[in-house]
Amino acid sequence: MSLKNRKLKYSLAINEAIYQAMEKDESVFLIGQGVKSPWYVGNTTRGLINKFGKDRVIDTPVSENAITGCAVGAAICGMKPIVVHPRMDFMLYAMDPIINEAANWHFMTGGKLNVPIVIWGIINRGGEQGAQHSQALHGLFTHIPGLKVVAPSTPYDAKGLMISAILDPDPVIFVDDRWLYNIEGEVPNNFYTVPIGRANLIKMGEDVTLIASSYMVIEALKAVDELAYLGIDVELIDLRTLKPLDNELLIDSAKKTGRVVVVDGGWKTMGLAAEILARVMEGAFRYLKAPIARVTLPDSPAPASSVLEEAYYPRKEDIIIAIKKILSFS
Repeated sequence: MSLKNRKLKYSLAINEAIYQAMEKDESVFLIGQGVKSPWYVGNTTRGLINKFGKDRVIDTPVSENAITGCAVGAAICGMKPIVVHPRMDFMLYAMDPIINEAANWHFMTGGKLNVPIVIWGIINRGGEQGAQHSQALHGLFTHIPGLKVVAPSTPYDAKGLMISAILDPDPVIFVDDRWLYNIEGEVPNNFYTVPIGRANLIKMGEDVTLIASSYMVIEALKAVDELAYLGIDVELIDLRTLKPLDNELLIDSAKKTGRVVVVDGGWKTMGLAAEILARVMEGAFRYLKAPIARVTLPDSPAPASSVLEEAYYPRKEDIIIAIKKILSFS
């Protein structure tokens, strides 16, 4: 198999993106807890410290606010830091440098200074980890002006979007989900980018538009395959970027099918799915043949029980039920 067409796991695609970016640009560095520990970050940082040394792969004490604040300062001074938070839950300690500094600095300086920082937050789901170790907070960051938010679902996009995030002059929140780490896909060997702000039309269809992101794309694909056997033709969109959203593709698809189901791995109330629903209503209301359906987490903290987790996390079955329900409106 050609090196340009070899298969790579999602986690190793991230690893390769960081490796190639650090190799090309000495101003790129990685900082965070456990960057040399597979227990913290899996194999996403494998071999980086051996190649680039402790000055550019900085393993830190447990102080999310200080780590992120240092990285924001370095970005303002012209460096290109990648800050890894092995559990997105504890990014909450770093909200001041993320929101008050990184997101605002370009605007507060009248556009004279940029903050080229990647803030890489890893979501940990399942495994009976409970409410404080399982939270998907991506919707919160999409609310903040000045931040871009990406959430890839495939190894190809994981590498391309990580590189795009590193090259971007603005702060980018890179949302990573451990449930994707062992997913394999074709990843080019070369240094490439996936454009921020462009969704991916995975499959064209006529009956209903299904919109998903991150690990929910995997469940959506399963649902699409099962529904095809029933003669239901689903159009599937992988958002890839949560902010800025690809309004044009979302609205054009909604106009074509007239039916929309939005799937999100976050909570329902005030969440990403609600924002997408509102955008579709604003841009395609008169084309809709049925109410828009949302498949999300329930509005409750994650349980610390494997039995309850089975009910808590949305799966392909929930997507199939939602699609069948809106197809009943005719």
